[in-house]
Order: sequence, then structure tokens, then C-alpha cells
Amino acid sequence: MSTQHPEQVVLLDNDANPIGVAGKVDVHTTDTALHLAFSCHVYNALGQVLVTRRALSKLTWPGVWTNSFCGHPAPGEEMDAAIRRRAEFELGITIDSLEIVLPDFRYRAVDATGIVENEVCPVFRAVTSDVVDPNPAEVAEFAWVAPESLHLAAAAAPYAFSPWLGWQLEQLAAE
Repeated sequence: MSTQHPEQVVLLDNDANPIGVAGKVDVHTTDTALHLAFSCHVYNALGQVLVTRRALSKLTWPGVWTNSFCGHPAPGEEMDAAIRRRAEFELGITIDSLEIVLPDFRYRAVDATGIVENEVCPVFRAVTSDVVDPNPAEVAEFAWVAPESLHLAAAAAPYAFSPWLGWQLEQLAAE
């Protein structure tokens, strides 16, 4: 991505059909239009899941812990290509396997500044054997944790985690 071609997101109608595109920066406001995104939970060979703390410079939910990474497919970009692109950009990793675990996840959340996330956001599980090398503009810190420890921590201190992570963990536990 260059500054000449700002990142775009795919806008959706209420039935999750594409209806247009908008600039990522332009769409994330106090009245965010429904758009397509994804979340990914990355695991290592030990079965630990990677959690990341969002950089303090992030527009929404700065400094909170969340799933491994999130992103938006560009218009016309395949979802798996977008996930692999974002894994490299945010975490400096490649994905060895990728599977969808919550295909119909959708949420709307408002952060403390009033900025709204409003996304149809399928959730994926991936595996990597790479060493994490996070992009400091995206990730303040990270940790590999046992999945059960993440569930307990998010339930005990939901304010420390992104709302979408809490909702994803609830749905994954019910699966």
C-alpha cells in the first residue's frame, strides 16, 4: 500500500452483499458503514494462541489486547490472500494453514472515543512456525498463551480486551 492508493474496504448491505467501496480511514467514524473484515487467531506448534496488544497509535481500541490480527480484504481480493497479506504486514509471519471457524461472525461496537466498528467479520484459525516480528504501528506487544488462559482472562477482565475478541471467544466456546 502506498500513500497514493489509500486502503479501501468493501461496503456491505444488511444482508452482507457488497454495495461499494470506501477509504478505510473515511469509513471508520462515529457512524461507520457496515463493511467486510476478518479476524484471525494464530496458533503455534505447542497449541498456544497469539494475542496482541493494539498499538497506542491505533484509531480504535488503542492499547487493548485482542486476537492475533484483524484486517479488511481489498476490493476484489480473495479472503485468504488478504489474511496472508495482513499476517505479514502486522506480525511479520507467514501462515502454514488457515481454516474458517466462525463464518458468520458479525458485530458492532463503539470505543471510548465514539468511533464505531461495524463489520461482517468471519473468524479464521491459522498456524505458524515463524518468529513473530510485529509492526510497531500495529502491535504494542504480544504473547503466546494457552487458549484456556485467554478465555479465563477475557472473562475476568473484559475491559482489557477488544469487544470482538470477547464475543468471538464466547462463540468459539459454544461450538
